[in-house]
Amino acid sequence: MMRRTPARRSGIHGDVWRLAGPIIISNLSVPLLGAVDTAVVGHLPGPQYLGAVAIGALIFSFLYWGFGFLRMGTTGLTAQAVGARDEQEVRAVLYRALLVGVVLSSVILILQRPVGWLAFALIDASRQVEVLASDYFAIRVWGAPAALANYAVLGWFLGRQNARIPLLLQVVTNGVNIVLDLWFVLGLGWGVSGVAAATVIAEFAGLALGVLFIHRHLRGRLTGNVDLSRILDPAAVARTVAVNRDIFLRTLCLIFAFAYWTAESAKLGDVTLAANTVLLNFLTFAAYALDGFAHAAEALIGKACGASDRSAFSRAVRTSMLWAALFAVSFTAFYAVAGQHIVALLTDLPEVRAVALTYLPWAVVLPIVSVWAFAYDGIFIGATRTRALRNGMGLALLLYLVTLWVSRDLWENHGMWLALLGFMIYRAVALAVQYPALVRDMAESGGALRHVASD
Repeated sequence: MMRRTPARRSGIHGDVWRLAGPIIISNLSVPLLGAVDTAVVGHLPGPQYLGAVAIGALIFSFLYWGFGFLRMGTTGLTAQAVGARDEQEVRAVLYRALLVGVVLSSVILILQRPVGWLAFALIDASRQVEVLASDYFAIRVWGAPAALANYAVLGWFLGRQNARIPLLLQVVTNGVNIVLDLWFVLGLGWGVSGVAAATVIAEFAGLALGVLFIHRHLRGRLTGNVDLSRILDPAAVARTVAVNRDIFLRTLCLIFAFAYWTAESAKLGDVTLAANTVLLNFLTFAAYALDGFAHAAEALIGKACGASDRSAFSRAVRTSMLWAALFAVSFTAFYAVAGQHIVALLTDLPEVRAVALTYLPWAVVLPIVSVWAFAYDGIFIGATRTRALRNGMGLALLLYLVTLWVSRDLWENHGMWLALLGFMIYRAVALAVQYPALVRDMAESGGALRHVASD
């Protein structure tokens, strides 16, 4: 049975904020970097440079988003090893994650030509933009080893309930990227190639700093050489692969859902597509904050599972959900008051503004509807119940597609937004109905750590 420990009610809120706060701050550096990329190429002579960087960045956003499982899976597995007070396993989880990153990045580099061909075959751009974007792709693809390794490093530190180092790594990486952007593009005149080169160098700089922090963190904690037999233990490797596979499939479903929604929006006309794109930023902005609480839940719940601490598990669930819900309500209230002004900031096209304001109420309620899906994601990832996560997402995607096909024909763009909100509800409900079984299984088996190993 999972043991119960005395509640530390006064400390759990601090624990959540100690993890969520730095993550939220680091997330804010992401749109800043995108703004700098846009600004530097926006000063080049011709719109083709902006288009090339936008397309190139989009390709890698989808590619790396798909491999985001490496961060999430590493967080859950590390947190459980921390909870079990198994420092050897904590180190082994890191090395296994880095090994997976090396294998995956090697595949990307080996298959870079067909990957690039497929990506550009799916994108309808002018010849000039495509040539520049191909140059961007050919350079930035060499940053794949660092990008995937950084996922493992960030996930490992979050699993150890250390969010300050991931914050520092993100700030340094993006800071280096911004400085090199300005130097390479505006100073040396490298154009689109300079943007790609700046990103690659920044990714390796972030990885080098992460390796330094890992060395300092492990120094003195462990003795002896690296135990390869433990790192390559078949059962542990199989568990790592299973967790990452399930999260990967879940993420593919998520990517497809939003990509399909955008594609269907395009069928309603350029103005409607532009308006929907503007309004979707409302969810993106809120997600930066809500993801912070989901990541905090991953670390706290993973540790509770590893320690078989049922009381800590319950406190982590309640508190992370509470703060996420409060932030979601705050975002909805803010959007309700300032939504028109936000739309005006995002576009100065009168026809796009008019259409966006028509559908603004849907975007206003998105945070309070979607927060529960984010919260349950954090819970199930922390408990490494990734099979339930994968199956829940698959079911939600199926229901979403049916809803979209029906509601789009009945109510056009209003039906599109109804389907998107339905998707968020389906995701949350699919996991909520499995939550009692998760708690029951943990209580009966002594924790998620042993359960998943035999799952």
